[in-house]
Amino acid sequence: QVQLVESGGGWVETGGSLRLSCAASGTSFRDTNMMGWYRQSPGKQREPVAMLSNLGSTNYARSAEGRFTISTDSAKNTVDLQMNTLQPEDTAVYYCYTWVRGRAYWGQGIQVTVSS
Repeated sequence: QVQLVESGGGWVETGGSLRLSCAASGTSFRDTNMMGWYRQSPGKQREPVAMLSNLGSTNYARSAEGRFTISTDSAKNTVDLQMNTLQPEDTAVYYCYTWVRGRAYWGQGIQVTVSS
């Protein structure tokens, strides 16, 4: 059973930084096809923020480019999202995601709040 657990969310002022981390159990991120982060704001659909393929390619939402960086730590089996220059519109619940053995898995989500 694959489980994903996010950590590192919280409250930050505009312009601040946060680092989210997603720990996996039941699989190694090295064995997945895709891993990454989505977010969902109240009243909006869940949207992709940053994705990392098992070939090492990255893909960022336009709103995240230049500010967010996705990375993995194979020793800890985590996928991390460094978020800099945060803006109020980044406020959302952030979800870790991975695709492995033909199906998607999601974390429970973690709140990020950016005050104006």
